[in-house]
Amino acid sequence: MSAGNNHDEILLHRHPANPILTSRDWPYSINSVFNAGATLLEDGTTLLLCRVEDRRGLSHLCAARSANGVDGWQIDPEPTLMPNPEEYPEELWGIEDPRLTYVPELRQYAVVYTSYSRGGPGVSLALTKDFRSFERYGVIASPDDKDAALLPHKIEGRWALIHRPMTVLGAHIWISYSPDLRHWGSHKVMLEARRGAWWDANKIGLSSPPIETAGGWLVLYHGVRQTPSGSLYRLGLALFDLHEPEKCLLRGDSWIFRAEADYERDGDVHDVVFPCGYTMGTDGDTLNIYYGAADSCIGLAHGSIRCLLAWLDANGSCERRRRAQDL
Repeated sequence: MSAGNNHDEILLHRHPANPILTSRDWPYSINSVFNAGATLLEDGTTLLLCRVEDRRGLSHLCAARSANGVDGWQIDPEPTLMPNPEEYPEELWGIEDPRLTYVPELRQYAVVYTSYSRGGPGVSLALTKDFRSFERYGVIASPDDKDAALLPHKIEGRWALIHRPMTVLGAHIWISYSPDLRHWGSHKVMLEARRGAWWDANKIGLSSPPIETAGGWLVLYHGVRQTPSGSLYRLGLALFDLHEPEKCLLRGDSWIFRAEADYERDGDVHDVVFPCGYTMGTDGDTLNIYYGAADSCIGLAHGSIRCLLAWLDANGSCERRRRAQDL
């Protein structure tokens, strides 16, 4: 890491209207709204597919639409996608944390979400053209697994899924491949949680879906640090090869975003910032990152792909070298 780098550079800027969505905005009775997938529709409308927790404690998904992605939200008057445990028993205790990817080859949006069953969280997939009707594929990665997103196009003829299984190796980010979106294999570790006192030691997971850039897949991921007062969620950056996404090119040593505002520090789960979606500005550089705050509301932060890549180039290290240092 070269001398003179600004370690305190602010890369993600909170919108002054935060939080942009809370339970008070909902047209029906709920406990909280957070962890929303995001996309831009063909007409330029921002759509958030929000995780909504009802007053029983079970979650479903509900769409909110806005012309500017900040306010004037039109929220579906009833749940957009409800758990269906009769046909999909893995959804018994709710569906959570969607990530949205538009897939040009299918001309549909892939909704990858966590389905919560007696066996724990698993990864489920549904396809939709309009966020009104959905074709469920069911579980594509069995418990204990979550924090998943689909890449928007095939890699050497196969679909690619990033996810976070809990294994005897720990809570690391993996990638798996499929010929048909139903049968998955060729599982590979993509990014390992560090050990010791690091901000991302022991448990990491994908945040919003990867961003395809000329230099590689730019990934925003969360690390969970356990402290005597609870868990701290912070966000970091990594870059992966476009053609071999399991190959990490750069990984930032420092976190870039943490809970600081009152609505991020105080809620159902304190000290949490958790992005599940982003949209890109018309300039092809501006990122609008939508994140759950304290498991209670939704915040918006702006960033620049160019600035994130420049920071990672200045403050990142080769993953192979980092692994050798950690041994």
